[in-house]
Parts: sequence; C-alpha cells; structure tokens
Amino acid sequence: LHTAELLQCGIVVQFKKRSTRNVILIGYRGCGKSSVGRTLAARLDWRVVDTDERLEAAAGRVIRDIFAQDGEPAFRHLETEVIQTVVRDSQQVISVGGGAVLSEQNRNALRDAGLCIWLTAPPEELLRRMQSDPHSAATRPALSDRSELDEVRHLLKERQPLYAELAQHVVQTAGRAVAQVIDDILAILR
Repeated sequence: LHTAELLQCGIVVQFKKRSTRNVILIGYRGCGKSSVGRTLAARLDWRVVDTDERLEAAAGRVIRDIFAQDGEPAFRHLETEVIQTVVRDSQQVISVGGGAVLSEQNRNALRDAGLCIWLTAPPEELLRRMQSDPHSAATRPALSDRSELDEVRHLLKERQPLYAELAQHVVQTAGRAVAQVIDDILAILR
C-alpha cells in the first residue's frame, strides 16, 4: 500500500526524517574525490573521511602493498569493513575508492548512508591527473596488465554502470576548478 492508502485506512505512518546526512563521493581514481571531499567538508563544517586512507591506516600499509602481498580479494574485504564502519556516522563527506562500487554490499551501505555523487572526467583526464599525483603513483596498484590508458578505459567501462546505479547526481570535474565542483554540489544540497 502507498502512504495515502495507509492514511485512508486509519493507519498512522511515521517517517523518520534524518536530521543529518552524509555526502558520498564516488568515481574513478583521479576524478577529484579526495580534493573535492576535503574542501566540501570544510565548507559544510563536516568531517571528511577517505576510505582508502582509513584502510591504509588500519592495515599499516599502502594499497599497492596490500594488493601485492595479500591480493585484491583481501583488499576488497578490508575495504568493505572500513565502509561498514564509516557509514554509521553522519555529517561526513565520504570519499570512497574507485572500486568500492564493485561490491553490492558496499553499494547498499553507501546508498543508505547518504547522498551519492558521482564525480566524472574523461579517461585521458583521469590518467593525466593520476600521472601528475606522486601519492597516487606511489601507493596505487596497476589493476591489469594493459597500458595505463587502456586500463582506465577498460575499468571505467566495467564500473560506469555501477556508478550510475548508485549515484543520485553526477558532477563533471574535467576542466573545472575544485571550487566550481563544490558550487555544483552545494547547489544540489540546497
């Protein structure tokens, strides 16, 4: 039954309105989740949470080492544990790793935790950003034996339907300053 039908039947329906919510930033590596997340959290006066950083801190190793020593399944298990913990809180801007959407459990947890915004950019732009970021180059693993651009294109093709399924809004980041992206997100939140 729909709400109106329940009310006509004399059934009292109470809606639990969330007084706070999280903003969850999803998208491929290099799309700007970390930069946008830090600035957006400061503007909202909320906490910023980067699930990759939390995972590395909990494991005491960078992601590249976790992949090399334990394999991707072990990494994905840790990632899910971190996400399950993080989503319990509110008033956070949460940046999740690009592959977190591969898990249905993660997608469900993130969807329930707040507003999911997909930050996008073309593959060439994503690769350029990753190559110019020394932290990314030092800590992130190659995810296939393909050339860098082919890997980005291949993984985007695989992940785009999952990003689209999860996202309530999409914000383009290519050729745009962080402040412009933040303005778009703040307009969505109003």
